[in-house]
Amino acid sequence: MYEIKGNDKEILSALAELLLKNKDANLLLEGHADDRGNSAYNLALGERRAQSAKEYLVTLGVSAARISTTSYGQEQQVCTEPSEDCWWKNRRVHFVVQEKK
Repeated sequence: MYEIKGNDKEILSALAELLLKNKDANLLLEGHADDRGNSAYNLALGERRAQSAKEYLVTLGVSAARISTTSYGQEQQVCTEPSEDCWWKNRRVHFVVQEKK
């Protein structure tokens, strides 16, 4: 799994706090990858990123049952330039807070 670092810990801590205060909310974590590598590899990579974020949120007290994960791999790029800065922007986890059904 991936190590959660610096500012990412702060963001996930704030997200955990929000979820702990709002018991009627669930979370979808969407993993993404840059476009280097093949589609299958990037799909698995995005899933590992999402799972790492989920595991970190669970250590902060959020129930694993309230968190689902998915991966889009390289399919939803936010930047398409062939540069390290652009690739870095595409390697991410996007989160969607959802009302419980």
